Amino acid sequence: MDASSSFPAFQQEVIGQPSADLKSLSDQQQEDLFNARQFNTLPELFLKQAARFGGKPLFWQKPKKADEWHGTSWEKAERDARSLARWLISKGVQKGDRIILVAENRTEWAVADLGIMMAGAYTVPAYTTHTEDDHRHLMQDSGAIGIICANDRLLERASPAASDSQNCAWAVMIDSSAAESTDTLPLFDWSTVLAEGLSLPPGEDARIAELGKEDIACIIYTSGTGGTPKGVMLSHRAILHNCIGAHDILLDLGLDQEVFLSFLPLSHAYEHSAGLYYPILCGAEIYYAESVEKLLPAMAEVRPTIMTAVPRLYETIYKRISQGAKSASGLQQALLARTVSLGTKQLRHPGSLNPLEKLQNLVLDKLVRKKVRARFGGRLKALVSGGAALNPEIGEYLLALGLPILQGYGQTETGPVVSVNRPGIEVPECVGAPLDNTSVRIAEDGEILISGDLVMSGYWNNPEATAGTLKDGWVYTGDVGVITERGHIRITDRKKDIIVLSGGENVAPARIEGLLTKSGTIQQAVVFGDRQKHLVAILVPSEDFLDRWGEANDLAALLSEVHDNPSLTLSLAKVVDSVNSRVQPHEKVRRFIIAPESFTIENSLMTPTLKVRRHKIFERYGDQINALFGSA
Repeated sequence: MDASSSFPAFQQEVIGQPSADLKSLSDQQQEDLFNARQFNTLPELFLKQAARFGGKPLFWQKPKKADEWHGTSWEKAERDARSLARWLISKGVQKGDRIILVAENRTEWAVADLGIMMAGAYTVPAYTTHTEDDHRHLMQDSGAIGIICANDRLLERASPAASDSQNCAWAVMIDSSAAESTDTLPLFDWSTVLAEGLSLPPGEDARIAELGKEDIACIIYTSGTGGTPKGVMLSHRAILHNCIGAHDILLDLGLDQEVFLSFLPLSHAYEHSAGLYYPILCGAEIYYAESVEKLLPAMAEVRPTIMTAVPRLYETIYKRISQGAKSASGLQQALLARTVSLGTKQLRHPGSLNPLEKLQNLVLDKLVRKKVRARFGGRLKALVSGGAALNPEIGEYLLALGLPILQGYGQTETGPVVSVNRPGIEVPECVGAPLDNTSVRIAEDGEILISGDLVMSGYWNNPEATAGTLKDGWVYTGDVGVITERGHIRITDRKKDIIVLSGGENVAPARIEGLLTKSGTIQQAVVFGDRQKHLVAILVPSEDFLDRWGEANDLAALLSEVHDNPSLTLSLAKVVDSVNSRVQPHEKVRRFIIAPESFTIENSLMTPTLKVRRHKIFERYGDQINALFGSA
């Protein structure tokens, strides 16, 4: 059936086209792009690349209490993945079985993912921040038969769910566990498992040969911003589509011996596709950062060429640069301001610099931009931003300073990448054009719809939710946006998050929240007001501001103790008033409260990918928020 025959009215449609000009590519690049399109499954991709690169390093990480990076070659990664697959098969793992994988980013995570697929099973990634209840939901919903766990600390939260499960029969511990096997959950040591698997018959070859493009590679659960997480079934086809689309775009950068620095959770679809399997496709080396706190030092050591990151990183970089400028000399401040001014002009109006400005821009590239890039290793070709919307002003500011940010867009349900800004065609307020062979439509109500090989196979064990999201081959994203004349997608908000005031005005809360947090005084802001006369907000001041305010008022500025202090409220009111002066009357925040604690993963008010759980915040502070609507 023609998908459009039963399709609702739509306003615009755009189909992604290849961006790489084959004539401009080397023979090797053309061959690589051609070969990439021939892969049918992720194990096939990995095995062909492992045969090609052999003893060259693939993964790097720092062992505990070590200062030097330890490398793992392609051939060792292949040997370990095959050994794990053989051991799994010997334990009775069948095609289509599900296995939970909970570990921080490390070599063993990637090897385990490959080994599970080579055995014909599906990886079900879990976040290291998951609670017992989170693990219980994944275990029960997926029906996982086993769990691969990094250490005792993570097992402590996962084991109750595994023990309660009727299906989970064992756990493999990557780091040796001091715990003993129980009657309900036998424990196996990772090193022992690989050693045993190495001596077993190569049963994984038959399982790999049985796999096809439409087979499921993994089940990645959504972050739960709107309720109970759903298991997204991603096929080999969907993830390979993402990898090939990314390869097509980044070939324009002159790919060679690329170095990726991975720090976003591999349990997230974004890092799984863009930070693991895309580097494998382009034959890159992958370094696993120890933690977010050690990310900037790691960038200086590793000197990555490509990184994936969420907007929170760029917001942090922006605040560090802008706040650092305040303590710089007058000359340094002037140079920075001029660099941003000229860079912004060039971004908004390419080719518009006059001869004098071009000369100034070249000089500032050496005096300012080179130093900025050096702080992040000095070799970056692309910083790909995704996972949430990046404030356009922050994106423009950093681009003007020479950081190669390529903002993208996607969802777990789409592999996950849908679009990304091309190198040299960065438009900060947009998320780029669709990947090659990706169709994007804007429905009559503004909702963004996606079709193509990147589309999920459905939600695991949830046909009702699948039918509500996947219709005639199109993913109904729940995001609202437009397609520009240049074919770029611009996101305006989440459809379900759009606030409709009692007077009928529509408000995009993300825009107002972005304005509130841009100053650096407010760290987090969540706006409410659906079916009400006006907007209200719950705010969290930044730590730096809170420290300064505490010193000025001779107080120990613990948020839990001062959140209702009238002086603090008055200070934040000045920021709110400033924002209100720049928006339309119906967009003004009329009342606000200050939260007694930040919104974090630990208190369940943010997802593991640092998205605010708006519904959870309302559940916790609903009475106080509703009280704000009492007067305008």
